[in-house]
Order: sequence, then C-alpha cells, then structure tokens
Amino acid sequence: MRIAICDDEKILAQNLQAMIEEAVKSLDVLIDVYTDGNELLRRFEQKKYDIVFLDIEMPAIDGLSVARKLRDMSAEVYIVFLTAHVEYAIKGYEVNALRYLTKPPVKEKVYEIIEHVQKKQTDEKSLWIKDGEGERKLKLSEIVYIEALNQKMIIHTISGNYEVWGKLNEYEEKLGKDGFFRIHRSFLVSLAKVSGIMGRNIRMLGGDELPVGRTKENEFREALIVYADKEAF
Repeated sequence: MRIAICDDEKILAQNLQAMIEEAVKSLDVLIDVYTDGNELLRRFEQKKYDIVFLDIEMPAIDGLSVARKLRDMSAEVYIVFLTAHVEYAIKGYEVNALRYLTKPPVKEKVYEIIEHVQKKQTDEKSLWIKDGEGERKLKLSEIVYIEALNQKMIIHTISGNYEVWGKLNEYEEKLGKDGFFRIHRSFLVSLAKVSGIMGRNIRMLGGDELPVGRTKENEFREALIVYADKEAF
C-alpha cells in the first residue's frame, strides 16, 4: 500500500505517519510525507498512491485544488482531508473524498480509514469482457459508465474505452448491486463516478455529461443518496 501525507505542519505530519506505521506494521507499506501540494502532484504523476492524507489549508496551493488535480489523474485514490475547520470539509464531495479528519487526527479514526481501504482493496470486484483484442478483466472501480450504441456497448473507463457486443439490460442486471444505475435507455453509470448534477443532466468523472431519463430522475437521486450512505463509515 502506498500512502502520502501532505501537510505544511511538519510535526503533525510526522505524528500522523507514526500512527499509520503502527496501524499497518504487519503489512508492506510505503509512506511519503510532503509539505507542498505541488511537490505531491509531481510525484503522483510518477507513482500513484492508494491513500492521500491532505491538509486543506496550505500556503502555496490549497488542498482542495490539489485534490481536484489528483482526482483528474486517478479515480481510485482515496483522499482524506485534514482540517481544523469542519466547514471546509463539506467541499470534499466535489472530489469524492473518502473522509475528513479534524486536527490533530485521532488514532482510532486513522485506523478506521486504513482498515476500510484494506477491505475495499481485498474485496475489489472485476468484470470479464471480450473485445476485438480478446478477453480482458476490468476492475469495476475503473468503469465510469457503459453506453449502448446500436448493437454494441461502449465501456468507458478511466484509462480508455472498450467496444463489446451485448445488451445494456444484461450489464444492468449484472452490475446493479455493485453501485451502477441505469439513468437512461442508453446509459448505465457508476454512482461512484458521478461528479455533478445539473438539472436532468449529470457530469461524470472525466467531464462527460449524460442525460437522465425523465422517469428515472427521482429514482436516480434516491439511489445516489443510498449509495453515499452505504459507502460512508
């Protein structure tokens, strides 16, 4: 597991590092500490982290700006905000943040986060597909949405698109219990990858905007709330 801590308060960052090391002492873990968000972003381009503990208030570049850039680079990184002001943490939904910790962080809360991510990684589900290049396995966490186009399906992922044969009904039945919702006759979306709602359109991770069917609007909003409550801990 790769973990980054980014906080301009060195003592706090060191204390948090010690807590994490104690929590994962029996596992293979790498922890890097940064005091500047720009430095973290440069390193993240070279090697992805599983979890980033990120201070919201930093002088050079604020944590929310860093989080937006991290999310553009990875849909899978777990972002945990560190803040002395709870009101700032509300903005975490904009970048699908896992949680926020008030400063100084409490050991038990840090342990909860580590255990949560470990369980998520262990329970990672996948989908086998067959395209023109053969069979391949996709992590469900990589799928942004699936689009029905004539007799084909376009599976949009964070790393590229895959064209397969099939019916959207089949994917809806297969993935409906794993956080996917059919918003329209042509679109099945990952609720985890919804980044915004604009009337009857939604914005997905990566910027694509999709229409929500008139009869699906209320059900979609309810599904999104249920999913968010389920993922919270």
